[in-house]
Amino acid sequence: MDSEELLAFLSAVGHAQRIRIITELAPGQLYVSELARRLGVSRPLLYMHLERLEKAGLVVGRLELSDDGKALKYFELAPFDVRLNVDTILAAVQEDASDEGAQHSPEGS
Repeated sequence: MDSEELLAFLSAVGHAQRIRIITELAPGQLYVSELARRLGVSRPLLYMHLERLEKAGLVVGRLELSDDGKALKYFELAPFDVRLNVDTILAAVQEDASDEGAQHSPEGS
């Protein structure tokens, strides 16, 4: 994980509404309308939060057709395990440095 990925993760979980979304999805997948009802938020606002979580790799969304032909967007948690400590931050910065070195080396060009 580089520093950009670490920051995306921290930003994604750094909001009370997104923590609530993760909590609701912990038992299993839910479709957007059900998740919005449980959280008491509008679907557009929920989609904004889900997009942030999806970009950080914390949730995965997919479309399914119901028996009556309606398209339902389901979301579920993606497996993740991030430990935040000094070592995590140092490793992210080292990953950045190794990525930069690869870009500037003859093999990385």
